[in-house]
Amino acid sequence: MKLGKLTLAIAAVATLYATTMSAAEKTVSEESLGLRKTTIYSEKDTTADKVMYGTDAAGTSKKIKRAFQDAPPMIPHDVDGMLPITINNNQCTMCHEPAVAESMGATPIPKSHFMDFRPKHKFDGKQFTKSIDNMKNEVSVKPIEQLAGARFNCTQCHAPQTTGKLAVENDFKAAYTKKDGEFKSSWDEVILDDLDTLKK
Repeated sequence: MKLGKLTLAIAAVATLYATTMSAAEKTVSEESLGLRKTTIYSEKDTTADKVMYGTDAAGTSKKIKRAFQDAPPMIPHDVDGMLPITINNNQCTMCHEPAVAESMGATPIPKSHFMDFRPKHKFDGKQFTKSIDNMKNEVSVKPIEQLAGARFNCTQCHAPQTTGKLAVENDFKAAYTKKDGEFKSSWDEVILDDLDTLKK
């Protein structure tokens, strides 16, 4: 009986070893991994797909639907000569500033970009005092007249779109929760929802 168990154990180990060796012999090529189909050890034969940004002038392009409700809209027009955005040069505001956007046929910068979310703490040189209590879920939100500094660099969130070939096709279908959600922001209407305390 002992010999039978020992024989079974040896047979099981042999089968496991054969299966492991068979799996080890199957290799996966590096070219088959990920989106890149060329060797990772050389850039000689690797070229990206050509990027072809839209060349329509601002005001003549077709708006792009937002990816989801309140998603930052993509830039549908040519941005040649408009970038980079600096503290002294933001050409986006020339058309998208709310006061002129309608007359320019542009999407106005939303109200959420005219809010200051940065609490003003106090420091007298010796003592630091917080103006909000994070443990009470307090936040500081103040409407302001000018574009918030944190929102000044538009291309942090908004980007021009290429018409080149996609590496992976996107079949996501957005379900907008507001009327005109594919083109209009409603974030300023819900931004303060579920906040227990608000300090202005």
